[in-house]
Amino acid sequence: MTKRLFRQKHPVFTGLLILGAIMLFFWTGITFFISSLINPSQAELFKREGVGIVEVKGVIVEPEEVIANLIAFREDAKVKAIVLRVDSPGGTVGASQEIYDEVRRTNKVKPVVASLSSVAASGGLYVSLGAAKIMANPGTLTGSMGVILKFANLEGLFEKIGYKSEVVKSGRLKDIGSSSRPITDEERQVLQALIDTVYDQFVAAAATSRSLPEIEVRKIADGRIFSGAQAKEYGLVDELGNFTDAVLLAASLAGYKSEGVPLLIYPEEDDYSLLRLMTGKNSKSLLNQATVSGPILAYEWLGNMR
Repeated sequence: MTKRLFRQKHPVFTGLLILGAIMLFFWTGITFFISSLINPSQAELFKREGVGIVEVKGVIVEPEEVIANLIAFREDAKVKAIVLRVDSPGGTVGASQEIYDEVRRTNKVKPVVASLSSVAASGGLYVSLGAAKIMANPGTLTGSMGVILKFANLEGLFEKIGYKSEVVKSGRLKDIGSSSRPITDEERQVLQALIDTVYDQFVAAAATSRSLPEIEVRKIADGRIFSGAQAKEYGLVDELGNFTDAVLLAASLAGYKSEGVPLLIYPEEDDYSLLRLMTGKNSKSLLNQATVSGPILAYEWLGNMR
């Protein structure tokens, strides 16, 4: 009775409430529909079987996002195969090795094809070695197999501005790499031994992944860059082709039958924010770029960056 009296006394207000509810219902449905068209992987209703796309772009510093995407696709029954799209000059040794290990682990569950874009050098090549197949464009810049460790020597600048550094340390090698003085012969030997060990890890990964003798890998693992076509000649790349070719190859390896190009499934993206830009999960974040400029072991080609 009370509701009926309210409707009778406030017919306009009641009508607006009903109209608002109807508009909200239709707006929600339209939004869901459009969202599903833009990104089918986010809408259960429109999800179909397809090939997952995991991107490795820019300097490789933080591997967490790539690893999370690999795990999610590995556990998703609708993702029949994965294409690892690489466009990177490399990055830190630890991050590259973590992604490589996860690619190998994923490839044991479902096929992973590495698709090398414009640049897939050093660590960019390293992460690809865990895939079942590697495909590159004929003109892809790749290679740069090796390790680099850089230190800034600001001794001359410090002398000009009158800056002096006082160090108290527990051992003679504790301040190795100090920017206020040249490294000693002993320090250089220690660092070279470290570089050689990590370099051997790169060579071993390439030899194992590509079924090549280590001695053959060492012949080309001298830091040089080469094209995708040259990489195929060296045995580091299986086939030449573009992104679409890699998708079709991945689908074929999975026994996925579909007319034309299979559905491409991309990872769900977090909402964009300024905080994500500053402290983001991937190597494009400003803080990550600052981190990689310090003395750090890197599988990285510096030719297109500095």
